[in-house]
Formats: sequence, structure tokens, C-alpha cells
Amino acid sequence: EVQFVESGGGAVQAGGSLILSCAAPRSLWDGYAISWFRAIPGGEREFVACISNFGDSTYVADSVKGRFTISSADAEHKAYLQMSGLKLEDTGRYYCAGIWGYCSPYPMASEYAHWGLGTQVTVSS
Repeated sequence: EVQFVESGGGAVQAGGSLILSCAAPRSLWDGYAISWFRAIPGGEREFVACISNFGDSTYVADSVKGRFTISSADAEHKAYLQMSGLKLEDTGRYYCAGIWGYCSPYPMASEYAHWGLGTQVTVSS
């Protein structure tokens, strides 16, 4: 059962920008932290960023710090991932996931029970 819906992925040149969106159902919004993970084919899902309910706290992986920003729109039940200064190594499928409670600094994908199908981001030189 698909619980989150991601959009905004695409192909972009290195140095470019994209904004990803994650739409959540009401049942997975209030009281939940929303995270973005990414994966390359055959690879594990890597944590990118997390935002707690109402934007009280955010965490961003060191690999994207200073380039990616996570935000949310509570009334719309949406989370966003603003990506700038994209690098080749940012290529991957980006997934939105939800967990009850607050963000932790180093979350594992296995901790999350609720996911979307992802949106592909491809960065070329």
C-alpha cells in the first residue's frame, strides 16, 4: 500500500537545482516525522533529511548539508526537499518515509514502516 506520494524528480545538470515534494495522508502527518532517503540500484537506502511534525526540528545528512533543505507545509500535509548544487553522486531514487515521533540524527531506513514509491533524480555532467 503506497502511503506517501513523491514528485518533482527529473534530469538535471551538475550544479542545478530541483525541489521534491512528498504528499502525506492525514493519518500519517500529525505526530509523524517525515524523512527523505535515497538509493541507487542495488544499494541500500541512505538517509538524506528529516523534519519533525510542525517543523520543530530538522536533520540533514552531512553529505548534503549546505546544499539541501527540508521543509514542510502543515496545512497541505506536504514535505519538501530543496536541492541545489547537485552533484553526480546525488543521482538516485528519492523516497519519502514517515515515522511516529521525532527525527533522530542518524535514522535507519529499517526503522520506517511507511513509504512512497520514490521519484528519480538523475544528475549529469
